[in-house]
Amino acid sequence: MSWDVLLLRLPDNVTSVQEIPVDHTSPPLGRLHDVLAAVAQAAPDADLSDPTWGELLGPTWSMELNIGDEDPVDSIMLHIRGSGDDVLTPVFRLAETLGCKVIDCAEGDLITAGQTSGWHAFQQFRDRVSDPAEPQN
Repeated sequence: MSWDVLLLRLPDNVTSVQEIPVDHTSPPLGRLHDVLAAVAQAAPDADLSDPTWGELLGPTWSMELNIGDEDPVDSIMLHIRGSGDDVLTPVFRLAETLGCKVIDCAEGDLITAGQTSGWHAFQQFRDRVSDPAEPQN
């Protein structure tokens, strides 16, 4: 189970998913080799040995970077597992380097740096469904 966030290019004035124009088509992040170079710059510890599916490990979390094999790259989906708010630092560093906004797929809206409610809600949900209380007799 992962907390999924999408890195996507959106107009600067968009602050909510509801503000995305119906006819909006997001421009690509760039050519695949340029996107991989930007990811390596933003997250030097990322394992990009599989350029379509990178991995970044933190002290209490892991992040899979679903870059895909399309060229140009339209977006990157991040699949985040574990705990610790420090995982948000590389998320927003990647977004800034790639000129993207971050969409919390669980909450269905944009998130900004320092906003942890979606990450915390995911962890609470994960803990509740993966470690249910022992049945009482």
